[in-house]
Amino acid sequence: MASQQGTVDFLLDQLAGVGSVNAKKMFGEYGLYCDGKMFAIVADDQLFIKPTDAGRAWISTMSTLQEAPPYPQAKPYFLIDGGLWDEREWLSQLARRTADALPLPKPKPPPKPKKPASSS
Repeated sequence: MASQQGTVDFLLDQLAGVGSVNAKKMFGEYGLYCDGKMFAIVADDQLFIKPTDAGRAWISTMSTLQEAPPYPQAKPYFLIDGGLWDEREWLSQLARRTADALPLPKPKPPPKPKKPASSS
């Protein structure tokens, strides 16, 4: 089941103070990005945050840690209970701490030049 746009819009609104946060549609689900770093996935209208030590420590301040894969064959992510989505400051801190702990994405290599068409 694909996530609803309203779910993603609500989460983006909750995370508005974190920095440059946006969502990109991926296979009917969404990746959440903060300052260019993918830090979360919204799948089946559930929020999955990439696991980091900083995130693990912050989650323990408010909730028991739950982990689950966002899709089959994926590594476990932190599954954030929907009841915590209304805790804007807590959720924003989790996103900021997670994004800060993640490395910058590797730059994509430049495209290879196309070979000229051969004439016959």
